[in-house]
Amino acid sequence: MGRSLAAISTSACLLLALNACTADNSTNAESATATTEHQTLRIAAAANLSDVLPNIIDSYQTDSNMPNQGNLDIEVTYASSGKLYAQIKAGAPYDIFLSANQEFPAKLSDDKRDKSVQPFTYTRGQLALYSVTKPLNDFTPASLLDAFTSASFTDDSKISIANPELAPYGASAKAYLQSQKIYEKLNAQKSLIQAENIGQVFQYAHTGSVDYGFVAQSQLVAIKAKPEQFITVPKASYPAILQDGIVINNTVPAAAFTDYLRSDAGQQHFAQAGYLPIQ
Repeated sequence: MGRSLAAISTSACLLLALNACTADNSTNAESATATTEHQTLRIAAAANLSDVLPNIIDSYQTDSNMPNQGNLDIEVTYASSGKLYAQIKAGAPYDIFLSANQEFPAKLSDDKRDKSVQPFTYTRGQLALYSVTKPLNDFTPASLLDAFTSASFTDDSKISIANPELAPYGASAKAYLQSQKIYEKLNAQKSLIQAENIGQVFQYAHTGSVDYGFVAQSQLVAIKAKPEQFITVPKASYPAILQDGIVINNTVPAAAFTDYLRSDAGQQHFAQAGYLPIQ
């Protein structure tokens, strides 16, 4: 009888040990699953970034110095900065907002309860005039203004700019034309075609739907535009297009990606794409 009790006791101990091992293995498995679980980083990006941001994301996700990149999915929505700002105010679930100006991130910062998360400048854009129907190789910015006001520039001649109220590149184009004292005249003769964002301006100009389009220099770098197809607008003739971003959902992936944007590797991508240094 004593031997049977000992056997039962031994069996019970073995069973408890097995259960403990099973529990430990289960915990370890759950921990491993949590570690390898895919995460999604959602970015709201200004339309002018559609050519450069995919390259930065590819570089970021293949960078061996960045841990767990294989478990991170990055989704990007491109639109005008004003439209994206309105979406975020309405509760759109973005983690990062990359604007084409400083105004919209600053407004979001003022609204945020977490004041430790502040806007940051990640690049500086350049404005260019683009045409596939009117060769520009013989023009300078000054002589181009003469062309805009000459007799050959008829009511049928069209120039497209992005909506100045929503798109920072459109605001800069308007400021440039105003500084040259021709914005009101072009607007009065209905020569200005307003697009929703800089991407739409590019499409208008690229397809010849308008004679000229004020676009981002980066868009022209992306398509390897011919020298006779564009003029880079002198940067001193319009307000600096400083592009700020802000973290909306303060997570580890969001912080890591925004750090990468401002790193030497990220800035190299911007420089190659036709942007100006932020310092």
